[in-house]
Amino acid sequence: MKKLKVFISSVQKEFARERQGLFDYLHSDPLLGLFFEPFLFENIPASDQRIDAVYINEVGKCDIYLGLFGSAYGFEDSEGISPTEREFDEATRQHKTRLIYVLGDSSLQRHSKMDKLIQKVGIDLVRKRFNSGEDLNSGVYASLVNYLMEKEIIRTRPFDASFNEKATIEDLEGDKIKEFVHIAKVKRNFPLPIDSTLETILTHLDLLDNNRVSNAAILLFGKRPQRFFITSEVRCAHFHGFHVVKPIPSYQVYKGDVFQLVDQAVDFVMSKIDVSVGTREFSNQVPVHYELPRGAVSEVPRSRDERRSTPRLYQ
Repeated sequence: MKKLKVFISSVQKEFARERQGLFDYLHSDPLLGLFFEPFLFENIPASDQRIDAVYINEVGKCDIYLGLFGSAYGFEDSEGISPTEREFDEATRQHKTRLIYVLGDSSLQRHSKMDKLIQKVGIDLVRKRFNSGEDLNSGVYASLVNYLMEKEIIRTRPFDASFNEKATIEDLEGDKIKEFVHIAKVKRNFPLPIDSTLETILTHLDLLDNNRVSNAAILLFGKRPQRFFITSEVRCAHFHGFHVVKPIPSYQVYKGDVFQLVDQAVDFVMSKIDVSVGTREFSNQVPVHYELPRGAVSEVPRSRDERRSTPRLYQ
């Protein structure tokens, strides 16, 4: 995946050492280095562009704005505003994720405009204070790991219970969900009425939360599950005898939702095993006996952890 860009902003002279230390830390950390690419303004090559245009442009390219606020306010432009405040305002305007770290406590003597900037930040953001480079690195580490978890780039919950960032309820097949409710009501006494809204049904099944659709919902009821999970398929092969040889006599790749995949796979197996067909000696219905019962073929053993992560389909 493409790395997420972290724009490190501060009054350069005040935090030159901390900025470079943080830059090196993000590059070298085994976890954060996989996902984040830090940016320092002083590392860009010389170019025929206005300085203010360059840093504003870089803020627009970043995923995360990381501001270090201390005692100094820095150079002021013709309107009396520093690059640090310009960068913060641009990050706010473009709805970037903003992480703010403030040096020291309220007793630190600060430039009056820096005090006002910190107060402005505190209106809608939670700030983190630090007193050393080590404090800063550990605070940034916690914030960035939390960011990865919130975006579900790294997961603490099972895959099927995780929410998909790209899918919406519009990607689910309403008729499939209604059919499921009808069958579950007949066979398992499903508690919700058949005419319940899709949102109500999916929420009850733990497949929807705050309009976020879970991966399990896509696999179960998706219109095109393979659009989101290209490897969500079942491959069936049949060989003559007990040896795997090529060319494979019979090979099928099945796609669709989970219910369709199960039915298709079972049908494939049933078409390959021995079957005996009786006569109409005792009935108009011809008795058919398969080598294995269909129920045994469709039964899939699952571990305790797999059972625990499966959605509450029949509750």
